[in-house]
Amino acid sequence: MEAAECIVIVGAGIAGLTTALGLHRLGIRSLVLESSDKLRTTGFAFSTWPNAWRALDAVGIGDSLRLEHKRLFRLKTYSTISGTETSNREFAEQGKTQSSDSLSSVGFETRCIQRKNLLETLARELPSGTIRYSSKVVSIEESGHLKLVHLADGSILKAKVLIGCDGLNSAVSKWLGFNKPVYSGRSAIRGCVSYSEGHGLDPNFMQFFGRGVRFGVIPCDDTTVYWFFTFSPSSQDHKEMEDDPAKMKQFVLSRLGKVPDHVRGVIERSEPRNTIMSPLRYRRPWEVAWGNISKGTVCVAGDAFHPMTPDLGQGGCSALEDGVVLARCLGQALIHNSNNNKLTAEDERKHIEAGLENYARERRWRGFELITTAFMVGYIQQSDGKVLSFMRDRILATFLAGRLLSIAAYDCGKLNSS
Repeated sequence: MEAAECIVIVGAGIAGLTTALGLHRLGIRSLVLESSDKLRTTGFAFSTWPNAWRALDAVGIGDSLRLEHKRLFRLKTYSTISGTETSNREFAEQGKTQSSDSLSSVGFETRCIQRKNLLETLARELPSGTIRYSSKVVSIEESGHLKLVHLADGSILKAKVLIGCDGLNSAVSKWLGFNKPVYSGRSAIRGCVSYSEGHGLDPNFMQFFGRGVRFGVIPCDDTTVYWFFTFSPSSQDHKEMEDDPAKMKQFVLSRLGKVPDHVRGVIERSEPRNTIMSPLRYRRPWEVAWGNISKGTVCVAGDAFHPMTPDLGQGGCSALEDGVVLARCLGQALIHNSNNNKLTAEDERKHIEAGLENYARERRWRGFELITTAFMVGYIQQSDGKVLSFMRDRILATFLAGRLLSIAAYDCGKLNSS
């Protein structure tokens, strides 16, 4: 069975749904293929910095998400070796150092969004039938100006435009010539805790570093707290904790070091079913610098494009950026086509290719910067060496916090460049 589609997006994650919604806002239809039978919400939550809120506002869902998630006001870091605070940055102060056109009127807006809420909000805004579940892509081939997308159920889709938002194991990025993301040597354990009576935590982003670990605790709203813990596991660690959330939790508790009781209490309260562990992978930055982000009428976005370690909290944020920029660049090409009925199929293809090339040009060095900065920040923050640990806690803490905030001040622009 063959069906013809203009734009096929592979993957109903953050990048895929944001791209689809951006196109929808511009009056352009797309089809999103999702291999699972429902939206995938693995990871629980993620930090949304000002760059993410600009993207969310661009696709028209920022205000509804603001109502569900608590705004954060400070970034505080601590040493788990000494138990002392090493930096304390107020987000509002950061906003004052930026020009008025680079930050919204509300200043340096930061919240922790539950992934489920974001994906459901994006999906709810799309026309019925946009997302096709249980649709796993198994291969891609060319047929003239079209791409033939073969699915696991035996069906074939003909696509004028193919966009890969299919994550770390992307079939589309493989088709473009990218290698698989590499293991960083580190892993993350993540959890989410619900307090029916309210958690009572201050609205701050708290990060802790020391003895080869990095972890953070972030309130999402008045009752929900997200936490993460990154470390460099031994083969024995993996063997003992694999598929055993209870052991993951005990491992984290054993490595916390000197932290306040209320922080330790968040981990202690975590239920095993709300705890996961995953290896941290990234794309080698030179592949992003020189690789095919787009080729003809095919491109990639999100983790299929620039997977990175989570040390800047920019994985989900940058996927939102990608979606807005891609929708804008592709929209300009397609809207131009629809206004010129005399275009041949060949001319139409050239306009689409030019639009995707503009997207790749705009996103290439942003992706490169995010991958390299995240890797280096993670290396320093998770270091167990005495010299680097001393420098991190006494000298570099404020610099690293400032670097995180400056990266987050990026503006991806609006859907319509005019």
